[in-house]
Amino acid sequence: MTIKTGDTLPDATLLVMAEDGPQKVSLADKLKDRKVVVFGLPGAYTGTCSTAHVPSFMITYDDFIEKGVEEIICVAVNDPFVMKAWGDATRANDTGITMLADAESEFTTAIGMNFSAPPVGFVNRSKRYSMLVENGVVKILNAESNPGECEISAGETLLEAMS
Repeated sequence: MTIKTGDTLPDATLLVMAEDGPQKVSLADKLKDRKVVVFGLPGAYTGTCSTAHVPSFMITYDDFIEKGVEEIICVAVNDPFVMKAWGDATRANDTGITMLADAESEFTTAIGMNFSAPPVGFVNRSKRYSMLVENGVVKILNAESNPGECEISAGETLLEAMS
């Protein structure tokens, strides 16, 4: 089942790279009583993810905060070491974006946003999407039909939908 507006996101254990190594993060804890943006993408260091999707949330970061968003979370089916390095390389970490690893595609699969494209090495990766979540409930969901595109799921589009 693919997640839709009005649904409650399932809890999942994601990973973040802390100073002393990988640390488990309960998504439910991050979402409880908060307004959060979650965006998912096929993978760290991939073309559209690095040149369009992550930058779209870096550019709009302050605007989201002004609208009451408390955290912007990027989720990808990668390990936490890669997510940390990618966050450093793109400067997303410096901007304040939380880079979370869904290493086993647990969350991505649970919300029906997984896909595979073995010829390019993608197995159980994430489709490209963005969502506004309030207290765990999806208020706005913008999902791309093609993982190589980043228009519907871009930060600017989500920000405009919040107006």
